[in-house]
Amino acid sequence: MNKHSKTEALDDNPEWTDAEFAQARPAAEVLPELYGQERARELMRPRGRPKLENPKLPVKLRIDPDVVDAYKAQGDGWQTRMNAALRHYAKSHGLMR
Repeated sequence: MNKHSKTEALDDNPEWTDAEFAQARPAAEVLPELYGQERARELMRPRGRPKLENPKLPVKLRIDPDVVDAYKAQGDGWQTRMNAALRHYAKSHGLMR
């Protein structure tokens, strides 16, 4: 394994100058020239999970350990099941539609 010192790594990837930034072009312009249209589209396609219309909100919630343990004991998806139980309670008690 070839190990480089921190200085060597910086030499391999020097900081850009203002002139280099001025010459830079967007990837959408450069990639088709380098790889062709089809490969460029593939490289530029969005990645990751699609955005949800109604994303869930992260909240900090204090729940008794025995309740969390009971849901976790059911396996993967325990948070989804806990959410469903809260939704069912809220709907059945007129807290939401």
